[in-house]
Amino acid sequence: MPIEQRGVDTVPEAERTSGPRDLVAILLGSNLCLGVIVFGWLPVSFGLGLWASLTSVVTGTLVGVAVTAPLALVSLRTATNLSTSSGAFFGVRGRLVGSVVGLLLSLGYTALTLWIGGDVMVGTLARLVGLPAGGATHAVVYALLAACTAVAAVYGYRLLLKLSKALAVVMTVLLAIGLLAYAGDFTTAAVPDTPYLLGSFWPTWVLSAVAAGLSGPVAFITLLGDYTRYVSPERHSIRSVRRATCLGLVVGLLVPQLFGTFTALAARGGLDYAGPLVAASPAWYLVPLLVAATAGSVGNAGLMLYSMGLDLDAILPRATRARATLVVAAVATVFVFLGHFASDAQSAMTSFVLLLTAIGTPWAVITLIGHVRCGGSYDPEALQVYNRRSRGGIYWFSAGWHPRATASWAIGAAVGLAAVSTPLYDAPLLALTGGIDCSFVLSGLVGGTLYAILTPNRASGTVTAPEALVRAE
Repeated sequence: MPIEQRGVDTVPEAERTSGPRDLVAILLGSNLCLGVIVFGWLPVSFGLGLWASLTSVVTGTLVGVAVTAPLALVSLRTATNLSTSSGAFFGVRGRLVGSVVGLLLSLGYTALTLWIGGDVMVGTLARLVGLPAGGATHAVVYALLAACTAVAAVYGYRLLLKLSKALAVVMTVLLAIGLLAYAGDFTTAAVPDTPYLLGSFWPTWVLSAVAAGLSGPVAFITLLGDYTRYVSPERHSIRSVRRATCLGLVVGLLVPQLFGTFTALAARGGLDYAGPLVAASPAWYLVPLLVAATAGSVGNAGLMLYSMGLDLDAILPRATRARATLVVAAVATVFVFLGHFASDAQSAMTSFVLLLTAIGTPWAVITLIGHVRCGGSYDPEALQVYNRRSRGGIYWFSAGWHPRATASWAIGAAVGLAAVSTPLYDAPLLALTGGIDCSFVLSGLVGGTLYAILTPNRASGTVTAPEALVRAE
């Protein structure tokens, strides 16, 4: 299979051969991994029992899908990735906001997937063959996982699609068997001696809904376009693409997350997940668990790395997608080592997803408002001005930036960060929200409202007669 050569340039119609079923397969197969499963452990680590964990995760996921899934329709129209597409609203240089947000989201989730997958691999191999668990062993396993992931990401979309289709079947079977493996130890009670993280039920429940449920769909706010740019709007309807995206996100996220909640309760994993998961596993499930940790991690982290490569390619147009992917793979591996050797899993995960949700949500809301305003009508050539190191076009706005859109995002993100509650940091606005984390709602509401008020429809990206492009100096 040849290495994909396309970066963030416009995909020709002849190459847009994927369909809604491929969207479901890639969203399902790539998410059936420990990097997503571990989010089901978060509510338990916060002190919630079975039903509180389930309701918070399901509620957060459904709300997140409702906000996130429509973004898939943007790249269906533009035939390029979402950060580049957002240039229609932020400007062809202002779209770097989306590229940076996407890069940070993918970087964090890649590191998390390799971190958790590597820890389970080490623990499983220690029980199977007596592999010594220590810093050197973890380092080697992390490096091997990262190398396999980088190879898959460099080869690109077609290989990752095939891998996701296989993982959708294999991982479903492995998780179904896992339910039987841990059923004997399952309890519906909260893990003993694990108090509510925020002191009382409702603030902790809301934290779980955001950190464990909502964060899953939000992780895809810049990724969905990586897949739908290969779907042709001439052969597939908007309704079928939207339905496939919703189905893929809901099933692909809830199945592994709820498996994580089930196994966390069964393994009494209130303070840690990977260690208790391996320790509670019956001997006959160790090999399936090892396969799940390895294959699932490569599939999920591969897609994240692929997206990171596109985002870095968008930031640095002179870089090729393959080279950009290798660079971000190295950076993600460094973050894995930092996570293992210098951080607490629960605090690191929770803080990361809450902060990135606050930053990413207003960008997603502004992009959706712009898409609705322009009726899905774009000038694909004008979106590529920055990539071609040119100037001008209908999305040039002011020196390539849309100041009002960028300011709306920045203010929304700032308000979100000022309202977030993490294990490491309590923001000042929490005193006004009763200690409940409303960062997601406030950041999206403020950013979207400001954008709607400050920008007339004409500035939102509606295509008129294209202006002549001016060559770069």
